[in-house]
Parts: sequence; C-alpha cells; structure tokens
Amino acid sequence: MSTDFSDAPAWSIDTLAVRAGQVRSQFNEHSEALYLTSSFVFDSAAQAAARFSGAEEGNVYARFTNPTVTMMQERLAALEGAESCVATATGMAAILSTVMALMNAGEHIISSRSIFGATQQMFGNIFSRFGVETTYVDAGDIAGVRAAMRPTTRLVFIETPSNPLTEVLDIVAWAEAAHAGGALLVVDNCFCSPALQRPLELGADLVIHSATKYLDGQGRVLGGAVCGPKVHVDEVFKFLRTAGPTLSPFNAWIILKGLETLSIRMQAQSANALTLAQWLEAQPQVARVYYPGLPSHPQHALAMRQQASGGAILSFEVRPGQGDAREAAWRVVDHCHLLSITANLGDTKTTITHPATTTHGRISPEARQASGIGEGLLRIAVGLESPVDIQADLARGLAA
Repeated sequence: MSTDFSDAPAWSIDTLAVRAGQVRSQFNEHSEALYLTSSFVFDSAAQAAARFSGAEEGNVYARFTNPTVTMMQERLAALEGAESCVATATGMAAILSTVMALMNAGEHIISSRSIFGATQQMFGNIFSRFGVETTYVDAGDIAGVRAAMRPTTRLVFIETPSNPLTEVLDIVAWAEAAHAGGALLVVDNCFCSPALQRPLELGADLVIHSATKYLDGQGRVLGGAVCGPKVHVDEVFKFLRTAGPTLSPFNAWIILKGLETLSIRMQAQSANALTLAQWLEAQPQVARVYYPGLPSHPQHALAMRQQASGGAILSFEVRPGQGDAREAAWRVVDHCHLLSITANLGDTKTTITHPATTTHGRISPEARQASGIGEGLLRIAVGLESPVDIQADLARGLAA
C-alpha cells in the first residue's frame, strides 16, 4: 500500500520530509519497514528473467534494489524537487559514481577551487589516473569558468557553501556558464540540505549529498545520494548496479527517520550558528569569522537570495598573538570540554576541527593556501546545544 501522492506537488517540504516515498507492506505499518535481506524470491523462472532484464519492475538483489532504500530515494527526490534519486554508500561514493557514470577517459571537469579535501584528492589523484583532468576556478570567477571550457568538458562541479570557508557560489551563474559550454552542473548540497537550498530550481543538473551529514542528522550512519533528471540518474544507477557502492537498507532506514526532522533541525541549528557567529565577531582573539548569515560575509546578499538561512557551519581565524597560528588554534580546540573534536558535521552535537590538519590535511600546502585555509582556521558545525553553553566552551579556549 503506497502513500497517495495525487496532491504531493502541493505539499510543503516539511510534509514531504515526513510522508514522501512511504510504501506499506501487507501489514500496513505506520513507520517505514526495514527490509534486511540480500535477495528476493521470484514466483517463477519467467518472473526472475523479467525482473533481471527490467521488463518487470520489482526487487531483484539488494546491491541495487531494496524497498527501504527505494523509500529513502523517493523521499529525498521529493525534497530536492528531483525526478529521480539513487542512494550510495557515502557522499564520496556519490561523487565517484557520478563521474564514472557520465564521463570517459580524456574528458574534462571544471571545479570550484574551494571544495572538500577528499573531493580534491579524488579529482587529482584518482580520476587523473584514468585520463580525466580537472581545472579549478575561484568561486566568483564566472569568466574563468567560461575560459576554462573545452570541447571535452562534461561536468562543472561546485560546493556551496564551501568547506570550510563557507564561500557561497552563484548557482544560477555557474549553471549558465556550464550549459553555455555544453556541460552539466553538479552541486554538492551537503552544507545546506534541501531544507535550506534546492539547487535544481536554480539551474543545476545534479545534486550530490553526503547523507551522513544533515540528512541523518545525528552522526549515526554513512550514506550518499545523487538527485536529478531520470536520464542522468539512470546512468549513475547503471554504474551502481555493477560496481556496488550501495547504501545498506539499515542506513537508508536511519536516514529516512532523520529526514523527518530535517527542516526543524536545520532551522534551530542555523539560528544557533548565527548567534555564535555574532558572538565570535565580538571576541578580540578572533581575527575573522566566515558565516553566510553575517552581513560581513562577502556573499551575504547572495546567500540570503539563494538559501533559506545562513546554515549551521561557520569558520573563524584565531589571532596567533606572539606564537604560532597552528599552536593558537590547537589550544582553542584542546580547551573545549563540551564541543566534540571531530571532523564530521551535520550532527545534533556541535563539533570543532582544524581543517588544515584534518579535512584538508592530505592536499598540498599550496592547494590549501590557494583555497584560503590557513593554520589559524577552525571550523565549527553548530548543533542543538544551548548557544550560551557553546559560547562558554569556546571562551575557555580563546582565553587560553
């Protein structure tokens, strides 16, 4: 028994997050069922053949079909306003699957310069070995995107807001530049989630998620997803079916439960982040705060047009005083008793990390410098604790 979607286009995102995609079994359960099985039994040899060939819809093998995963995919597609979605084991698996499905050796990617360190590693150290070259362009350099276009450019990849400096990229402008060059625009929407930003409505062709982050929301499981038009997502699905970077049913079930509270969490965490960012700007030990919700952010006006709020991620630079910038930043981290010292984000628990030695530690010092990631930079993913307690914890570190 399926949820009636006859009026789904009229539903708000809050309703879609709770109701979209659910299919009930013969037991008519209220909460989505968790199907823990590796394979599915067929009524006949003919049905098995029809399922394997695709002539008949239905579940075949959990590497590429599972009812719980399908429900999660349909719910996320509804939230992003996408025609289709395919779930993957992690966010990095989503990027891997997209490039492997849509590109060939000898073709070219254009990427915004400020992206997650592991994404840079994948572009520079893995795809390059298979003849896929990447050109990096600064966030606001749309002319540079057009100049970097080649006849072999197939994908333009951006992350907005960026990790960790929260640069906000103009999705409409990047989409126009990509399409003028015959390329697809892929947007990593991890920092905002569809609760705050829907890139497909702004011209993007595909949206990438690390579902590990806000879609789960409580730091429990790994997951990823690719959302967009069926014609492109079907190609990603074909790669996943064969290569197997698959989301487990259990993780899909956890993410389904996380999506139910996505909007209310993002609203509360964004409000906490704005409060913290305003407080940090007033601290003498802080040289600069990077948060799109602040008027001091270079792309504040763009962020307020493109996003529902500033989001829940901020970064700030610690003044080194008379000492070393890294030492000063580490001292702040080490004196925090409440904040979790971990590189993960999107959790209900506030986390703090030193990007230069964690998330972006494997890229070259030159690449970090080009991306503006200095030794005094700290990134905070703001959770649901009291802002007063978060401030008190950071004040201890700043005082040190």
